[in-house]
Amino acid sequence: MESSREGLGLIKRSEGFRSHAYVDVAGYRTIGYGHRIARKEAFEDGISEAEAEALLAADVRQAELTVGRLVRVALTQGQFDALVDFCFNLGAGRLGASTLLRELNAGRHEAAGEQLLYWVYAGGEMNKALKARREAEYQLWTRAEAKEAAA
Repeated sequence: MESSREGLGLIKRSEGFRSHAYVDVAGYRTIGYGHRIARKEAFEDGISEAEAEALLAADVRQAELTVGRLVRVALTQGQFDALVDFCFNLGAGRLGASTLLRELNAGRHEAAGEQLLYWVYAGGEMNKALKARREAEYQLWTRAEAKEAAA
């Protein structure tokens, strides 16, 4: 499964484009659309939006592969998009160790979706941007469920 245009749009809107390196809310050096800068990478002169798009595509692909590896149940496109955004934002380790994943792999899709809404803290404080992002993920998750129920 691959991220939809809507899923990619959520990541891009949530991350925003930055042509020069910055330190994100979690303390990581970041550039482009939320690309965490690895030790071997240097972007001293910044990057173009096209370069940021290429980094984003590679980073999203890694998140997609992680979701595919960890999830043991069928997903709707919206659920997949929400999980890819979650994994892109928080990392494979957080998804892998989460109650969200345990609920999902136990077949409790509704309870798993609700778990998204708990991941709104940065540095021990509720973060408005994370709250908005998790609510957008939840909307993708539940909209997909509603469409399938109607079908």
